[in-house]
Amino acid sequence: MDFKIIKERLARLDTACVCDSNKKLRVIDPEIRPISHGLKMIGIARTVHCKSDLLMVIKAFSEAKEDEVLVINAESDRIAVAGELFTMEAKRKKLAGIIIDGGFRDVKQARQINFPVYTRYITPMAGTSSKIFSTQVEIKCGGVSVLPGDIVFGDDDGIVVLGEKEVAEILDTAEGIQQKEEKVFRKMKDNVSLLDMLNFPEHYEKIQKGKDSKLTFLA
Repeated sequence: MDFKIIKERLARLDTACVCDSNKKLRVIDPEIRPISHGLKMIGIARTVHCKSDLLMVIKAFSEAKEDEVLVINAESDRIAVAGELFTMEAKRKKLAGIIIDGGFRDVKQARQINFPVYTRYITPMAGTSSKIFSTQVEIKCGGVSVLPGDIVFGDDDGIVVLGEKEVAEILDTAEGIQQKEEKVFRKMKDNVSLLDMLNFPEHYEKIQKGKDSKLTFLA
């Protein structure tokens, strides 16, 4: 599926609805959080492996293309491998975001740039720039595997990593889930009870009896 189409469709969704479409999707450790709220990140993974050193991050920036997300496995290290200047460069190059399983600094200034950055730690201490690790290889970030070319989708709830096949499989279902939830929310604003729109009594009874059942909206 063309990335432009994927981006347009994901932009109308939330990560929660995407996860509801498949409980086995790769979700990055929730301790890796956005430095700013209200931003959505949709891009193509460009992977980086480093630790306490930002040389490979600079290399990734030199090679990165529009719509890519730098996904950095800094081995959960507490030293910053990116900050305000890298954030500005990412925005200048029209990248889609930065994810760091490690440290980030210059948060006050970076927040003013209004660009999606997710990090495990915020710290003032930056790493060195003299060690060669690797880029564009399979990495672990936030406990999940990330391959170059994977689709990375993030919002305030967190980050989901999707392979090309997974994207094609979940989009229709996720769109249906979100549309139904939006319909339910509109009814709740009109004072309709959430419980009146769920099959809760029947579902609970079946679960009590050891039968298969699924909690669903009736709306």
